[in-house]
Amino acid sequence: MTVALHGTGIVHSQTEVTRGETRESVRIAGQSRTQLGADLKTQYEQGASIRELTRATGRSYGFIHAVLTEAQVPLRGRGLPGTTRSAPQPG
Repeated sequence: MTVALHGTGIVHSQTEVTRGETRESVRIAGQSRTQLGADLKTQYEQGASIRELTRATGRSYGFIHAVLTEAQVPLRGRGLPGTTRSAPQPG
């Protein structure tokens, strides 16, 4: 399976493993990684979740998180948009 990212010219190639899992066969570094970070940043800032980006690229959650962090993207908190987490109430 091959996935091309929007306008980056980066093509990801995956090989099938067992039970529907995939293994990424392309290592991304240098300028390609910087470009990927910029593309993922745009998509994330437009509302895509890290999970959605993992499905679109075939990369792991940790990889996407790392690339977004390298691109200095302020990450959203967990949960649905517009929800806040409150501290547990004693008692």
